[in-house]
Amino acid sequence: MAAAAGVRVLPASPNWYSSRCSDASSDGCLFGFAARHRVCLLDIGAAVPAFYGELIGHTERISGFAFCHCPGQSSLCASSSDDGSVKLWDTEALAPVAEHSLHQNTISALHWSPLVKDLIVSGDEKGIIVCYWHNRSDSQQFFPEPRTIFCLTCSPHHENLVAIGYKDGMVVIIDISRKREVLHRLRGHDDEIHCLAWCPVPGEERLPAWQDELQVPSEEGQVPNGELTQDTAMKKGCYLASGSKDQTIRIWSCTRGRSVMTLKLPPTKRRGGAVDPAVKERIWLTVHWPPGRSTEIVSSCFGGELLLWDLTQSGKRKWTLLGSSEGQNHSRIVFNLSSVKRQDKVLLFSISMDRDVKCWDLSTLDCTWTMPSLGGFVYSLAFSPVDTGCLAIGVGDSMIRVWNTLSMNNIYDVKTFWQSIKSKVTALSWHPTKEGCLAFGTDDGKVGIFDTFSSSAKNKPPQISSTYHKKTVYTLAWGPPTPPLSSGGEGEQPSVTLYSCAGEGIVFQHNPWKLNGEANDINKIIRDTNSIKHKLPARTEISWKPDGKLLALGNEDGSIEIFQAPNLKLLCTIQQHHKLINAIRWHHEHGSQPELSYLIASGSVNATIYVHNLKNIVESTSESPLTITEPFRTLAGHTAKITSLSWSPHHEGRLVSACYDGTAQVWDVMKEEPLCNYRGHQGRLLSVQWSPVDSDSVYTGADDFSVHKWHISKQEHTRPPQGKKSIELEKKRSMQPKVKTKKKKKPIGKSPAKQDLSDAMNGDESAKEMLLEENGVSDHEGEKEAQEAELPDKVSMTVSKDTSSSAYDYSSFSLPKPFVTQKATPVKKDPPKEKPTPDASLKKRKPRSILPFSTFMDHRSKDELHQDCLRLATCLKTKDNNEDVSLDLKDRIHLGLFTDRASLHQMIDVEGKHHLENGHPELFQQLMLWKGDMKGVLQAAAERGELTDQLVAISPMVGYQAWVWTVEAFVKQLCFQEQYVKAASHLLSIHKVYEAVELLKVNHFYREAIVIAKARLRPEDPILRDLYTSWAALLEKDGHYSMAAKCYLGASSPYDAVKVLAKKGDVTSLKTAAELALISGEEELSATLSFRCAQDLLLSRNWVGAQEVLQQHKTLFGQRLVFCLNELLCKCLSERNPCDRKSPVPPCYHSWELNREASFFDVVIEVWQNVLGMDTTEQATCAQEQLRSIEHPPSTGNTHPKQVLFHISHDLTLAALSYQTATWDEAVKSILGAVTRSYNAGNFTLMQEICSIILPEGCDNLRHKVDSTDSQSMDACRSLEAFVAYGLLYDLWWNPPKDSLVLHKAVLDAVQCPSEQTALEKSYVSGQSSSEETPDQTAVEMDEKLCNTTEVHRCETESDSRTSSVNVVDRQSKLNGCKVLLSEEAAALQNTQRDIAEVQQILADMIRQHQQQRNNLQENTDGSTQESNLQQSSETESDKPRSDSNQMNCKDEVKEPITLPELTKQLLKAKQKLAEFPDNLKVFPFPDVLECCLVLLHIGSRCPPELHEQALDLLRKHGSANIYKKAGRRFLT
Repeated sequence: MAAAAGVRVLPASPNWYSSRCSDASSDGCLFGFAARHRVCLLDIGAAVPAFYGELIGHTERISGFAFCHCPGQSSLCASSSDDGSVKLWDTEALAPVAEHSLHQNTISALHWSPLVKDLIVSGDEKGIIVCYWHNRSDSQQFFPEPRTIFCLTCSPHHENLVAIGYKDGMVVIIDISRKREVLHRLRGHDDEIHCLAWCPVPGEERLPAWQDELQVPSEEGQVPNGELTQDTAMKKGCYLASGSKDQTIRIWSCTRGRSVMTLKLPPTKRRGGAVDPAVKERIWLTVHWPPGRSTEIVSSCFGGELLLWDLTQSGKRKWTLLGSSEGQNHSRIVFNLSSVKRQDKVLLFSISMDRDVKCWDLSTLDCTWTMPSLGGFVYSLAFSPVDTGCLAIGVGDSMIRVWNTLSMNNIYDVKTFWQSIKSKVTALSWHPTKEGCLAFGTDDGKVGIFDTFSSSAKNKPPQISSTYHKKTVYTLAWGPPTPPLSSGGEGEQPSVTLYSCAGEGIVFQHNPWKLNGEANDINKIIRDTNSIKHKLPARTEISWKPDGKLLALGNEDGSIEIFQAPNLKLLCTIQQHHKLINAIRWHHEHGSQPELSYLIASGSVNATIYVHNLKNIVESTSESPLTITEPFRTLAGHTAKITSLSWSPHHEGRLVSACYDGTAQVWDVMKEEPLCNYRGHQGRLLSVQWSPVDSDSVYTGADDFSVHKWHISKQEHTRPPQGKKSIELEKKRSMQPKVKTKKKKKPIGKSPAKQDLSDAMNGDESAKEMLLEENGVSDHEGEKEAQEAELPDKVSMTVSKDTSSSAYDYSSFSLPKPFVTQKATPVKKDPPKEKPTPDASLKKRKPRSILPFSTFMDHRSKDELHQDCLRLATCLKTKDNNEDVSLDLKDRIHLGLFTDRASLHQMIDVEGKHHLENGHPELFQQLMLWKGDMKGVLQAAAERGELTDQLVAISPMVGYQAWVWTVEAFVKQLCFQEQYVKAASHLLSIHKVYEAVELLKVNHFYREAIVIAKARLRPEDPILRDLYTSWAALLEKDGHYSMAAKCYLGASSPYDAVKVLAKKGDVTSLKTAAELALISGEEELSATLSFRCAQDLLLSRNWVGAQEVLQQHKTLFGQRLVFCLNELLCKCLSERNPCDRKSPVPPCYHSWELNREASFFDVVIEVWQNVLGMDTTEQATCAQEQLRSIEHPPSTGNTHPKQVLFHISHDLTLAALSYQTATWDEAVKSILGAVTRSYNAGNFTLMQEICSIILPEGCDNLRHKVDSTDSQSMDACRSLEAFVAYGLLYDLWWNPPKDSLVLHKAVLDAVQCPSEQTALEKSYVSGQSSSEETPDQTAVEMDEKLCNTTEVHRCETESDSRTSSVNVVDRQSKLNGCKVLLSEEAAALQNTQRDIAEVQQILADMIRQHQQQRNNLQENTDGSTQESNLQQSSETESDKPRSDSNQMNCKDEVKEPITLPELTKQLLKAKQKLAEFPDNLKVFPFPDVLECCLVLLHIGSRCPPELHEQALDLLRKHGSANIYKKAGRRFLT
């Protein structure tokens, strides 16, 4: 599968803390390991591992994985997952073949029986064993012990024996052929059993060294654990090894049912273990008994070392360390071992917490290869500009990988850096010139620099900048120093500094020489240089032009600002995306076309990528910054947000994009064409880089924890998935697990779920990249979930609304307010217990008396009351004798009512205690108030959070200080109960206005906070403004734009109000924003918004609305003229070609009185004067200047037709203005511009229409008016005539006169008129330009059709409504008019340009072929196929031209393969020739001369003979290109 596509992958990491989640297949071809909720398969057949594919289907973490080791079934395997299912897979098809969900609890262990080919045994945390026979879908359950199962292993010698290890150290062997049969309970370990391994050789007689342990004293003749069954099968017995957390390995005898040997782990010295000493790891002791070796066991050890034990050595047990040289060992604990037998050697595979998969050769004990893996999202990829092919990878597992992709001996040569990172690595950037200097940024806002190059780098921590960002670092970029750093002299300051941009919207400039110094916020210098007063937008992306002269900043509002170094003068703002910018990339500098280095590509939360050309901006001399709203190229096709872009360093104008739709897309930017789409990832793409060494390779990183290297030429798709396919990809992603939570009931209220959904929708706006949950590297005890599924909460929501209550919501339900659950429990938790509430209220009413205890005591039996009297008398008597009374009252405290004050106090205390115990604090407080101990009450109530309004009300009796203290305590209590508004009111009562406002603000009660602040504070208090802006920011984030705008207006920053209103980008929002900007005096901003709005209206064909929007601005007067002309042109076109299709939105035209007789320009100018009031020439020249300053990109076949028409209208408006002021030279150039634009857009019919609308009489009129001394305008005029004639020529050819039909048949051997309309006409009517048919090809293609048919199409029905049959004479004169097309020098120029293009094409082909050969060399290791491949390819190359040329008596009879120097010579010659042509000829385009010759020849007998001759002559002279040879064959032979 993937292997076939040549994909090289750094896969997701193996899962941790699982007794068996990796295994090798018995045929030695595959090694599989569980990585999150998928199984990754490696092809281990060769010397180096290759990615084979993935098993996808589980929805939660996989806890067990095993291959089938029965002969003939090596491609089958099984997996168990926390989603409760056990699945069986076929690795050849990478598809599931069966599954069961018989477990009710989390499955913790799984094994495929090595003897019964269809038996899979699994165990769960509650101790239940399920045996499943998949061929007959039968199952059986066993419950030997009510304990948590940790591991289980089926015996390789007896098909019914299964050994089970438990969490508490017990090992049990059961016989599954008899229900309830436990053969042995093996006691000895006292902690988790991590692994069990049966000896691969049966029998127990072989090891003399053990016998001494086995001599049991005679009186203990019985086996200690249960009776020994006299089963012959068991007689032979077999050893079992177990590894436990108690740091011992035990060998057990099956026949005796007891331990025969204990191995204690030795305290090995850690060698160069790259582990943070602060991390206290769990130990994990796994054991493996290699096949065929009964006396050797491999086990894991403390730090990641592996030990080989020799069991024959007595005394001190013998062990040997695997991995002789430094750095071969794992650096963290090892979880699983499995092996494969290859010819004479045994290979051992290990997976570890250090995220490496290693393969060991047990004969040499050396590590043969290491496959690194990734434990988090791949946020960032960066190729070193100095050390070619060195790829840095920023991963969510808090580590950076540096992959030397060019390493010959080890294709996975990866170094890992983890020191001091401690958070997801979200951004990376290599220093442009210093080798091994890598800057990184993290999720918690840290910026640092690693030295990856020095030999001691392995343990050298990075330098960390002392300035932290508040949120996730999005981007890092090295660029020239800007003030204040650029001020020092030479050598005092670094030549490049580090810029970081993060989630709070700030860009810092760090000095790499002094990272501990303060970093500078570059907004400060931007403000100073450009004297900006309004709020600066939040920055989300930063990119320096490679030459260090320009800086591009992408903003949260979708704008991109271009600044000039070093003082960051704002040159222009690109207003295109209107959503948060995720990626900006400048085109590289090293192309043959230097102007391409001014291209800048950008991607945002919107799915469209825009490319802008900043050449003119940089060269313009304008003082004030410009605004760009027209993209140079638009790349549309993705369906989700764009996360990363990369230009190809090998091509010009090639771009690759990474997107949340799960695919990467390669684009040809100049043609706006999608070239290739990669869909190999299982998640959303986050990063992309084009290989710096191989033009066919691209590296991508995604949230499926993997990096893929893939080949462009091997992809089957060309464009991103649309509609159904993207839904499937979405599904594929939704299979990813939800975030794990501890078992919890669903929340009762639905509200949290709903609210979360809205978060998910708006979340995209504000968070550049959702940094979602990833498995941490924490290794605490019991962290079974260390690698917990860590899929973005958000994904599950975007899939379908039902899943919105995914586990994620519970956390949102309970986390933010941990105290709610304690205090407000009765309210929140028990709606069902409504019924007993009446009781509760009765209970409260019951104590009629405030002294119930003494009242009760005074209502006892008569005897008791008599006793009371006697006791009281005694007391009073002793009191008279001045002895202490209270002692005597003991149990009759209620008598205090009748004795002294001390006793009364005692009585009150007892009564109070009763009230508290019965839940009546208010009665207790009342009693204390009577007693006069008010202060104590207040303190006690405050401590217990039981203050009430009543207590606060009476607190002043204790004194002013006490009252203030009580109110403050009550406010704290109210906040705890989330009654913030009430709390604020209480703060006001003690005159704490600022605190009240702050409290409300922090808890998002902005409305209330503003009311208080406005009512109580001075109007100029800065707090008010701060409240408005923070509320506005919050509202903006949630998408309440109009409310946010009101806030900004309240804060008197209308500029921000306008920006936020325009954010939605629909017509009404833009209109309102423009009006608002106008009112608040932001003229320029208002004009740009109005223009954007008008363009949107134009797309829905609403010209009336567009004019209304534009008329408020003088600066847009020129645009009004364009829109007006556009409307008249569209009206005119639709009248000439009435279209049958009803458009969904009927066009909204103005009802202008039009003079149908006048020429088009006269009509236009009349409307301009009457309706738009353009009376004076000043206005006209002013409009002309406005429009001249706007340059539209040239049209291509992919430009939207409405866009083409709008740009044509722009050209024609300039022409009409020149026409009005009688500057004919300019008029000609503008008309020519419009005509060639339609020609370039591949819309031939539109070109004909424009010629006939603008120049109904041809060009004679114009030619007389043009200044004949000015060679440039004469050339322009000639070029225009040529295009008019070109349209006419095709007309004459396609519509022959009726009367000449007979003649036709005689003369023409075969002419078939293209049926119905031409492809181009169709394309025009359907309003969609057909990019395939460029006019050049049409003539030639038609020739081929014409030559091959032998039937004359009857053209009577075909005669076109426009050119009704004209008499032959008239046609002759028209044909003579076409003479202008047969221009000798134009033909020569075009021929030279064709030669240049052809040589460039051959060069490109050679490069491609060379690469393919190189790839083949790499792929085919055996020489023979290689040879033949190369031969074949060179043969086919030289054959191709032959087939074309063998019928022609041409100079190149047989084409030899050309050499490179020969080609460059040809190219130089052609370029020199090109330079000799006059400039005017090159400036103005001209129709293809040879194409016109062919059409004239096809017209045949109706063509005047001298034209015929001239055409033939030109063809002979310049028709060397294959396509013309083929087409002209009939006429030339």
